[in-house]
Amino acid sequence: MVERDRSLSAFVEDESGMGVVEIILIIVVLIALVVIFKQQITTLVNNIWKSINKNAKTIYS
Repeated sequence: MVERDRSLSAFVEDESGMGVVEIILIIVVLIALVVIFKQQITTLVNNIWKSINKNAKTIYS
């Protein structure tokens, strides 16, 4: 029983896999934000491209 308690506490204190879990959680949050704000992101990107194209036309004209 003592050996089992020692191995359980060693397992709980082991933090070697925490980096992977944190990265996965960050990716999940980013995907959720993209899904929630999809329309606003699309509008922003379209406005940026329109601005770039407009300014490029004035440079090359």
